[in-house]
Amino acid sequence: MLCIIQARSSSRRFKNKVLHLIYGIPLIQHVVNRINKSNKVSKIVVSTSVEKSDDNLIFYLKKNKIKFFRGDLKNVAFRLYETAKANRAKFFVRISGDSPLIDPKLIDKAIRISQKKKYDIITNVFPRTFPKGQSVEVIKTSILKRYSKNFSKADREHVTKYFYNNSNKFKVKNFTFNDKSKIVNLSVDTKKDLNEILKIFSKKKFKTYSIKI
Repeated sequence: MLCIIQARSSSRRFKNKVLHLIYGIPLIQHVVNRINKSNKVSKIVVSTSVEKSDDNLIFYLKKNKIKFFRGDLKNVAFRLYETAKANRAKFFVRISGDSPLIDPKLIDKAIRISQKKKYDIITNVFPRTFPKGQSVEVIKTSILKRYSKNFSKADREHVTKYFYNNSNKFKVKNFTFNDKSKIVNLSVDTKKDLNEILKIFSKKKFKTYSIKI
């Protein structure tokens, strides 16, 4: 299955974070490396914007032979739809580019669920029980095309918000996390988030981290 990494360099809270080095490796490369360990993902594409602010990201992706697609900066939903369409994907996995500790086992679990029964969305954030930074969504490409005309500005930015707010109209399957005893924020939204993560994870632990599911 196609996996789309949603990424941009113009985050107001932490600019250029996708290229920020974590133990000598850019954050976006950590995300790619982890997804590459999935047994169910056949292709990875970084979906970013056509804005000049993302040129350095594109330069890195080209240099390291990582596939990418460029689209609208603010209309993320349409950008992801276009990415999936360009890759002829009926379904795709959506992963945030600020998740350097994403566990490939979660991705495989979501894909396995999608292979057993056809849902519009398979998710682990409705409701959210997993730590931030471990969010996985498998999205049916056609529902983005069909319903994006109804999206508000917030829906276009947050992609699946519309479907969760109207979940009675769609086939949404959520899977949950049972061990909530040690939930920490594993998403890098700010430099403070990253500093807190590095306090917990040594270089070795960062590389080998896996959540218990």
